[in-house]
Amino acid sequence: MRLSRALSWLCVLTLGVVVFSTPAAAQSVNRAAIDELNEQLLYVALPLTLFVELMLVYAIYRFHNNDDPKPTIDDPALEVTWTAATGAILVFVGVSGFFVLANPYISPAAAGATDSGEMANDMEVDVLTYQWGYEFSYPNSNVTTSETLYLPNNTDVTFRLRSSDVIHSFYIPDFGVKQDIFPGQETVARTQPTETGTYRLYCAELCGSGHARMQADVVVLNQSEYDSWLDEQRGSGANNTTTPDGVNNTTTPDGANATAASVARPA
Repeated sequence: MRLSRALSWLCVLTLGVVVFSTPAAAQSVNRAAIDELNEQLLYVALPLTLFVELMLVYAIYRFHNNDDPKPTIDDPALEVTWTAATGAILVFVGVSGFFVLANPYISPAAAGATDSGEMANDMEVDVLTYQWGYEFSYPNSNVTTSETLYLPNNTDVTFRLRSSDVIHSFYIPDFGVKQDIFPGQETVARTQPTETGTYRLYCAELCGSGHARMQADVVVLNQSEYDSWLDEQRGSGANNTTTPDGVNNTTTPDGANATAASVARPA
């Protein structure tokens, strides 16, 4: 009896923590969609997990001294019920996951955003990857930077990703953005930052001996600060970059206007 009461209070306490806890604010539209899906699945998975564990503990406690066990009696109604319940749960998980994957920020190509013109008004950033760094070009502003990506807050941004050598990745965990980049092929990623601050960009594909150093900062500014930064870059000639030691000149993919040799390697 005491064990049952203790388990019941534990279940109530756990559910209370989950229901009344306040999740951290998402840093982008992508992150918000992913966090919402995880929260929905948690509300389904946690009660099921607690129910299964309670039944397991009850069975162990109730029947551990049973010297004359008997086979379970067939119960078609119970079998149909748990089969239907399992099917309903799987359908819920599948539909919820599909709607997130079909989000134009999560999968812009799969969602048809690239063909429907939905991204026509997005701010565009051309990202060129090389061993082992990133170059960021802002076509509408005639500004190019390396090591740090600057974005305006609450603005839709489309990244057009290219690689000058091997497979790389464009991964910003706090934004929920991850897209592989292939040589000779342009891929697209999309996001909308919702919180100002500084975040980290990583390469998530093993790309050689310097893979661990292939990182960059992502700085999200409010619109006025971003405009001031752009004006400063235009005035200082941000397109003048230095050639890193030991990096060979390589040909960029079709249409790219920069080479890996013109970008400074991140520290």
